Amino acid sequence: MLEKLEKLVDRYNFLTEEIAKPEVIADNNTWKKLVKEHSNLTPIIECYAEYRRTREELNANLELMNVETDKEMLSLLHEDVALQKKRSEELEEQLKVLLLPKDPNDDKNVIVEIRAGAGGEEAALFANEIRRMYYMFAEKNRWKVEEIDIEENELGGLKEGSFMVVGDGAYSKFKFESGVHRVQRVPDTESQGRIHTSTITVAVLPEAPDVELEILDKDLKIDTYRSSGAGGQHVNKTESAIRITHLPTGIVVNCQDERSQIKNRERAMSILKSKLYDFYQSQADAEYAAARKSQVGTGDRSERIRTYNFPQGRVTDHRIGLTLYSIDAFMNGDIGEMVEALRLADQTKKLQSADE
Repeated sequence: MLEKLEKLVDRYNFLTEEIAKPEVIADNNTWKKLVKEHSNLTPIIECYAEYRRTREELNANLELMNVETDKEMLSLLHEDVALQKKRSEELEEQLKVLLLPKDPNDDKNVIVEIRAGAGGEEAALFANEIRRMYYMFAEKNRWKVEEIDIEENELGGLKEGSFMVVGDGAYSKFKFESGVHRVQRVPDTESQGRIHTSTITVAVLPEAPDVELEILDKDLKIDTYRSSGAGGQHVNKTESAIRITHLPTGIVVNCQDERSQIKNRERAMSILKSKLYDFYQSQADAEYAAARKSQVGTGDRSERIRTYNFPQGRVTDHRIGLTLYSIDAFMNGDIGEMVEALRLADQTKKLQSADE
């Protein structure tokens, strides 16, 4: 680990010099790329610098203890050594975490797809509440939400919908939301007061990276239709909504958020690119494909990552066994504690794998 850190220090110093050169600054794209790399390395370099200082002070105090005879001074040295040992161990663990391979998608915008599963109208109502929850979470993080395709029913429930969250690090926070979410409560439509169980599915995709993806015109079927609201009520008299079907894969993308057909087509192509990127990545990596299938599931009640129990006021994530008794705040977008716990659990698993 120390050898790797020393190489990173050399790279950091090189970048520090490069981004200050006039000829590099003049090349805006190169400068931005180097500045981003420099910024990503900064937390590691700062942590390593503190680690080295702590180890140097610790070693100096250990040497003093071998020659010091004054009892009071020895007592102080023992206290310092204990603190420095503890701090150096903490910093070593921090460095291990910082050196873990970073998910290349973490900084990207994210596409979220929500579908009502088992439970009929109640599932659709809950799907709409989860959509609202994610919108509020995005707002708390100062991210922008752009709707892509929203299909509601007569009661204001969400049959299915997709939206993009635009903001630095959006995918890193949303990526653990993929899977089946189960709700247990008494629906407004229930006259007997019985608790019902319903499910929705959430799928999370990073926005496609800037890679060359060949999408041939002959492989696309493009349909136009009128944007519609709840219950199929037409809100536009012109056919501005776009549906693109990628014939080789069967992937379908709808976009009706924009009033302009041209803008909807551009957005739909962007989403298609993300879906195709994910599709081809899944094919190339069997483990990734298996993991994604287990994440999303079919919407059956038995396949779940999280349960929202309204009568007991709790939210439980079954992957990490964490229960929060703050369902009202959670549904108002206060999901940061759960997201952070999932991130730390993922981090711990990666550290364990690295140690094996």
